[in-house]
Amino acid sequence: MVAADDWRALGTWVRLAVTDDAALPRARQMLIDDLGALDLACSRFRDDSEVVALEHARGRATRISPVLADALAVALAAARLTGGDVDPTVGRVMVDLGYDRDLEALVELAGPPRVRPAPGWQRVRLDLERNEVTVPPGVLLDLGATAKARAADLAARRIADALGTGVLVALGGDVRVAGPAPAEGWRVRVQDHAGPPAQEPDGPTLSLDHGGLATSSTSSRRWVRSGTQLHHIVDPRVGFPAWTPWRTVTVAAASAALANAASTAAVIRAERAPAWLAELGLPARLVTRDGAVTTVAGWPVQGVAA
Repeated sequence: MVAADDWRALGTWVRLAVTDDAALPRARQMLIDDLGALDLACSRFRDDSEVVALEHARGRATRISPVLADALAVALAAARLTGGDVDPTVGRVMVDLGYDRDLEALVELAGPPRVRPAPGWQRVRLDLERNEVTVPPGVLLDLGATAKARAADLAARRIADALGTGVLVALGGDVRVAGPAPAEGWRVRVQDHAGPPAQEPDGPTLSLDHGGLATSSTSSRRWVRSGTQLHHIVDPRVGFPAWTPWRTVTVAAASAALANAASTAAVIRAERAPAWLAELGLPARLVTRDGAVTTVAGWPVQGVAA
């Protein structure tokens, strides 16, 4: 019997579901612990986080926790895969645009933002053998998207292995399943924003029995500055929210981290995205601002309800 719970953490909605209802309380605590460790390591909204400390390390090589080392390794791998479209050095760019706190705390901002390119992910030096990183002076890392997706991957696998249950972990638009799936598969609704599950709009529903799924959207995580609507998917080459025809991009992959890197980069790549996703062989569904849908790489039709 599937049991589920929903709550908020890391500024997004969390859903946890397991196939063994007796496992839910322990699975929930395991996920809460994982997300707490991730927040302390990776949040740029906490003065006591490791990411904030690195900005003030003055370019010195710094020992970091295994949690941050893993999250940073995934972020740098995403940067390589996407040719720099997903760049973890955009933290100060986001602050300059006004995204310097949880969105719930943002009010309309006055004054034009400072626009400047990201410093570039190639300038970050990570030594995984020593859990040591060198970040150039003044560079603030932003690991928010890739770190959440990686957390979903790790937590789903850890819960499945420890408790012997099938599990689904959804952190906003990043979903990962592990262990034995329900007979009908995990029913996952593809949506345009990361709101609470009870309030999601109608959309196609996918039956997922393995791997990960990620949706990147320009219609969520928005704020206003000097009368201009901004969103959180930034083109690191210009330091401004990406202009794109896509309202949402959803990608299926072997992991939530890979799906997230691809869906985020697809938003930034605009019209070039479908061909790029097809070349990678990643099934994807792209929706324009007026609702037109493009699918690539055999986006699954089995188990999908329009």
